[in-house]
Amino acid sequence: MRLSAIIFAMATGIVASAQTWTLDSCINYAVEHNINVRNSELQSESGRLSVVQAKDRFLPNLSGYASQSFNFGRGLTANNTYANRNTSSFSVGAQLQLPLFQGLSAIRNLDYAKANLRALVEQTEATKDDVALNVTSQYLQALYAAEMVGVAEENLSISKNELARTRELLEGGKVPELDLYQVEAQVAQDELTLVNARNDSSIALLDLAQMLNLPSYEGFAISPLVEEKLTLVPADEVFANALARNHSMKAYELQVVAAEKNVSVAKAGYIPQLSFNAGIGTNYYKTSGYDNESFGGQMRHNFSKSIGFSLQVPLFDAFSTRNNVKRARINALTAQLQLDDTRMKLYKAITQAHAQAIAAMKKYDASQVSVSSTMKALEAMQIKYSNGRANATELQKAQSDYTKSLAETVQAKYEADLRIRIVNFYNK
Repeated sequence: MRLSAIIFAMATGIVASAQTWTLDSCINYAVEHNINVRNSELQSESGRLSVVQAKDRFLPNLSGYASQSFNFGRGLTANNTYANRNTSSFSVGAQLQLPLFQGLSAIRNLDYAKANLRALVEQTEATKDDVALNVTSQYLQALYAAEMVGVAEENLSISKNELARTRELLEGGKVPELDLYQVEAQVAQDELTLVNARNDSSIALLDLAQMLNLPSYEGFAISPLVEEKLTLVPADEVFANALARNHSMKAYELQVVAAEKNVSVAKAGYIPQLSFNAGIGTNYYKTSGYDNESFGGQMRHNFSKSIGFSLQVPLFDAFSTRNNVKRARINALTAQLQLDDTRMKLYKAITQAHAQAIAAMKKYDASQVSVSSTMKALEAMQIKYSNGRANATELQKAQSDYTKSLAETVQAKYEADLRIRIVNFYNK
């Protein structure tokens, strides 16, 4: 069994649980319950509704109407005189307006809505990717904290063994009483270090659980990662693949496309519009003091129909269209700048993660050699101390070097694992 696996097995707070979460289960649960993801999905649904709305602009408008009015008192008669009379009128009908040519605004609005929807869908996927990356980082942090508990436990175990040996040596008169006090102080310090390590592990688990938005954190535990060989792809190759497949990049590219289409939408305000209008209606009119035709008769006899065309030619709209076009162009330039900024940040993130991964792998290889060397040095110092040829300070120094090399090995392992996963994340 590898040294890191032995250390991890000492971290009892994680592997002892019967029900544990894997990295994949944590990512899947977080993506499903993350508030930002759900909000992004709602924005995508709003974008789909905008597409439906844009398509509906090609449909005609049909409306019906009905009105009833009453007039009382003096009124003008047909003889151009005034007389007291009461009148009532009722009318009913329907109107149809069919857009024939809308200055290309409906077509351009539909194109814009579709481009915007594609951008929103990609942004939703980008949000999911961000959640997955954050969960992976926190998951590895929790594993790292758990292994540091194992390092602290092993260090405390060594110190307790040295304390027992020092007492025996003191009884035999081989070491001064001062050495016993120093080793006892070291044990107390190592116990405190273990308490702090366990607290750090608990907090790391709690942070991960909160990131998942779990309804309850009781009994939450995670399992170690399956041993696998992670390959580090060259940074330039990763960047090229990320430009073609990364959801965040594609979202910003589509936002640029949508912004350019919005410029065309604004320009449609310069183009005339033509529509077809049709209507049908009838009415009933009654005046007191006169013989009035029946309601049914008037409704039949007063029935009317109308058709017509309406042409609207924009001549001057107080520069509204001009200002809309300028504003749309500014938005398009802003979207392009955001795309350029995202591209630069992506390149920086990939190259930085790649360099950090290489450095961490080198550090991990070196630290493994250091662990072997400091362990042998500690064993040799323990023999010298038992023979009275070394003091407690030298022994504690050898033990500290060994513990430090263990901690650096654990840190380098998880640092390399995280950075390689980040690089592979951008390469997928």
